[in-house]
Amino acid sequence: MITTIAVKGFRSLRDLVVPLGRVTLVTGANGVGKSSLYRSLELLSGTANGALVPSLARQGGLASVLWAGPEVISKAMRDGEVPVQGKAKRLEPVSLGLGFASDELGYLIDIGLPTPRRTMFTNDPEIKREVVFSGPLMRPASTLARRRRSVVEVRHHRWQQVMEGLPEQFSMLNELADPEQYPELLAVRRQVRGWRFYDAFRTDPAAPARQSQVKTWTPVMAADGSDLVPALQTILESAYAENLGSAVAAAFPGGHVYVEENGTRLDLRFEQHGLLRPLTAEDLSDGTLRFLLLAAALLSPRPPGLLVLNEPETSLHPSMLPALCRMVVEASRRSQVVVVSHSTALAAGLREALGDELEHHELVKDLGETLVAGRGVFDRPLWDWGSR
Repeated sequence: MITTIAVKGFRSLRDLVVPLGRVTLVTGANGVGKSSLYRSLELLSGTANGALVPSLARQGGLASVLWAGPEVISKAMRDGEVPVQGKAKRLEPVSLGLGFASDELGYLIDIGLPTPRRTMFTNDPEIKREVVFSGPLMRPASTLARRRRSVVEVRHHRWQQVMEGLPEQFSMLNELADPEQYPELLAVRRQVRGWRFYDAFRTDPAAPARQSQVKTWTPVMAADGSDLVPALQTILESAYAENLGSAVAAAFPGGHVYVEENGTRLDLRFEQHGLLRPLTAEDLSDGTLRFLLLAAALLSPRPPGLLVLNEPETSLHPSMLPALCRMVVEASRRSQVVVVSHSTALAAGLREALGDELEHHELVKDLGETLVAGRGVFDRPLWDWGSR
């Protein structure tokens, strides 16, 4: 289980370190940085498949997503005794840092501005440093693999250089995966690649989830829900069919979902008490379709190591939230779950269901910086970014 997530220099997350539990709930007002925390986790997951740097470039380059406030926010600034301003000369290099740690392995990546050179691709940031370490905290003695610019070294009794000339756009997690030579790198790569993120499901008339879909076994639903129907049928043929049926019946009294074959394709059918015919995916309300998408994500027969939901309550009637809470609790028995939410009703339901097992962080903003309410620097988990 991941115990710590750390982000430095991403939008309003100047230097945020938060602990994670089996279920972690992140709440807060609009604009406090909840979406930034969610996006930073997505970026971190992209290190293992080469998607991190292209994703940053599509957002306008590193300069567009970096923390825009002063490098250091002093107590005098917070107390209003002096104006909020930066220093004429930076103390440290411009850096975007992302990292996580568990009791067994941890990883951090340091991304910086590109080296000036003759190219039109000036928005592409560069990976300056990566570290894989054992245990919850990066220390020299716990470091297992390290990358500085284009050079990668691993520790086999002593430090050994294993690659030179690694392009700055590619992570060592993506390039080195030999199970015998680099088992720790492979372990981190597999862990990060297994994370799943579900956010902006489309529910408009042309949404992929409303279409007839190819008949193929689907234990993991795509992030956009484009294979919802085979994903639901896969659950119905698994040990979690009863869980799906119970969730649908709880959210829609008398409701029942099933799938029909149509040649090489599958079509969704939804029955509910009082309806004279089953509804198709095209007939479903936005809230009903979104609930089924969440059910397919949470009840997957192949549970992820980390499942992250961003505002799952969107478009759902309040009466559906207890069923959603139960699905989150059910998913937490097989996966680690992070829920980012605006809903006080969903938060209350998770607190009631999980009690002290729920790790709840309320985010607030102070001078443009995202902080965890009620926690100071000495209350957060230990974390060391190291240096270039």
